[in-house]
Amino acid sequence: MKKESLFHAILRVLKKNSQLRTGIILLIVLLLVAIFAPVLAPCDPYQLYDALVKPPGTPGHLLGTDGLGRDVLSEIIYGTRTSLMIGVIAASIAGLVGTCIGAVAGFFGGKVDRVVSEFINFFLMTPSFFLTLIVVALFGSNIIYIMIVIGLTSWTGNARLMRAQAISLKQRTFIKSAQAMGESRLSIMFRHIIPNGIFPIIAQTTMNVSGAILSEAGLSFLGLGDPNVVSWGQIIYHGKQYMPNGWWISTFAGVAVVFTVLTFFLIGDGLNRVLSPKMDANN
Repeated sequence: MKKESLFHAILRVLKKNSQLRTGIILLIVLLLVAIFAPVLAPCDPYQLYDALVKPPGTPGHLLGTDGLGRDVLSEIIYGTRTSLMIGVIAASIAGLVGTCIGAVAGFFGGKVDRVVSEFINFFLMTPSFFLTLIVVALFGSNIIYIMIVIGLTSWTGNARLMRAQAISLKQRTFIKSAQAMGESRLSIMFRHIIPNGIFPIIAQTTMNVSGAILSEAGLSFLGLGDPNVVSWGQIIYHGKQYMPNGWWISTFAGVAVVFTVLTFFLIGDGLNRVLSPKMDANN
């Protein structure tokens, strides 16, 4: 019965929230493409063919080929895996770091809050993309470094959200009761503050996936992406020099980026409406 009621509750939420419903449908499409890439891709994305810069509709190459003769459709399909992995891992790192830092600042307050807030403000004033450029240029363009750097430069929004949640929650009765019973501060923070204040972070982290994918595409467009993996950013980078007579190379990869960014924006905004009591009340 519990599983059935949970299922019906999820259906009610999806029926009520068209943005979340649309976003989840699009995400399922992306996941299916990523999972079944070997089945869906007509060619090996790394294989070089004699047909160079062939337009869409060329026999055997539905979306044409790039300057090295690689099948564009196969590259985009396999690039879904890379771009989703970068977005999810980088956003998860940002969510974890931001949640912990924000919870410490908001819950402990006082000098700790002032120091951490100044630290957050410093990162807010620093252009994160240029900081990412510097780090990647110094340490290399390995995909692991790219994910870590993007995650460690995009946590400030989550930290501010979690700080506000912690400041509000620590005044609640159940927190005061836990303190009166002698529960340690760290225990209260991890058992009560973070679990009860995590909902806005979930919505924010979902939107951060879009930002991470765009950041990787921007790095690749500037030639700082990992050349050993197939990603949409790499496809756009390789296709920009063929724009006059090979517009389809960068265009279709760009459409894939826009599609994915829109997907996670819809999910994030939909979750925000579901998880935020104020927005839900307005609806």
